[in-house]
Amino acid sequence: MTFSTTIRSERFTFSNLGELFAKANEPKSGDSLAEIGATSERERIAAKMALAEVRLDEIVAEPLVDPEIDDVTRLILDRHDKVALGPIHSLCVGEFREWLLKGGPESDPGIKDWKTLSRAITPEIAAAVTKLLSNKELVAIASKIQNVARCRNTTGLPGTLGIRIQPNHPTDDPKGIIASTIDGLLMGAGDAVIGINPAVDSVESVCAILQTCEKLISTLNIPTQGCCLAHITTQLEAMRRSAPVDLLFQSVGGTEATNKSFGINLSLLREGREATLDHHSRRNVAWAGNQVMYFETGQGSSLSAGAHHGIDQLTLEARAYAVAREFDPFLVNSVVGFIGPEYLFDEKQILRAGLEDHFMGKLLGLPMGVDICFTNHAEADHNSLDNLLLLLGQAGCNYIMGVPCGDDIMLGYQSTSYHDGAFVRSLLGRKAAPEFQEWLEFEGIARGPHLLGSGRNLSLLESARNLLEDRVVR
Repeated sequence: MTFSTTIRSERFTFSNLGELFAKANEPKSGDSLAEIGATSERERIAAKMALAEVRLDEIVAEPLVDPEIDDVTRLILDRHDKVALGPIHSLCVGEFREWLLKGGPESDPGIKDWKTLSRAITPEIAAAVTKLLSNKELVAIASKIQNVARCRNTTGLPGTLGIRIQPNHPTDDPKGIIASTIDGLLMGAGDAVIGINPAVDSVESVCAILQTCEKLISTLNIPTQGCCLAHITTQLEAMRRSAPVDLLFQSVGGTEATNKSFGINLSLLREGREATLDHHSRRNVAWAGNQVMYFETGQGSSLSAGAHHGIDQLTLEARAYAVAREFDPFLVNSVVGFIGPEYLFDEKQILRAGLEDHFMGKLLGLPMGVDICFTNHAEADHNSLDNLLLLLGQAGCNYIMGVPCGDDIMLGYQSTSYHDGAFVRSLLGRKAAPEFQEWLEFEGIARGPHLLGSGRNLSLLESARNLLEDRVVR
């Protein structure tokens, strides 16, 4: 099927839906690298105009990646709720945009709620409407959607903003991890997860990190979850050796070939989730819920793996969320600027991608967070991060990163700091997860969305000192 439109007597024709999607995307260096993006602003606008006239059911009927060669496409088609789509199936993408801006399910009895809508649309529909929305519109619609998940505590409730403590250490030293975590806790961070990227992806190192994290959580009675962001197979082996796994982590992508490049497939993810649920059932923990998976994504991952099938990176990111959604996760986040300027060149592209990813993830029903970040060779700085942080705070982002000083010494990239999280909570009146907020107030660290400048509970600091002096961690 071809698509065309005319602007000032110049006719633009797009040979298929995939080309139309790519040309309608906002400028991304990754799409230019793949030689699929619009070559002029006039062509981009022409593609948006043509895309606005495509019906939602036409998008469902024309998969962008062949299901015969791609299990992610098959998953999307198998899980699509055609009955739920019924009330809006004949809308064009432009009409769907207007419907969302008017309130979506909140103003239309045809669709029961946002959760029903998430089952009604495919990732490609989410991607299509995203291409037609402005930045402020992405914020406005996303702010209406709450996707709540529970593990040891609760994420995604209205009026909350979670912060992941990321206490990475270049040698996986337990004392260094603990010291950084304590620093974050005293700044009110850590309710989303205490998540450590291991310097060494070995079973022994992962076991040690997980045991350190669990000892810290149990000793200080912190209502949060721990995670070691190693490869899923390493984590599963650590679990078999009795390491405590709260959240099972894995990076995922939007095509079968992308996931193969990560050393995973859908069957392995299913096996991992079932193993973790069984593991949880045998642990003496007061679980708040049974969401046990943590996924990270990022625009450009499929292109960097040579697995993009000629599809634009925004659309492939939306398809990654279909993979995540299949496994009922507790956390999902786009590491929005981490892959590098080859895919998101500068502040403008990173900011746009962060808003796109957050919006699409929430529209598809995910408890969505964003690692607001850039690599050191991108055309961006910490003012760039501040801009995106404030926009995502207004958009109701489930959680952000808390990296010591905003500079990850192990991964070599810039992100948001503990201080950034504390600032945006105070500015926007956002609290931590309710269980964690109660702990913060009990320990004298915070009152409501604001940190307390003094009077922090001395018993907490004494327990922390004992941990650092090896009285607990060996």
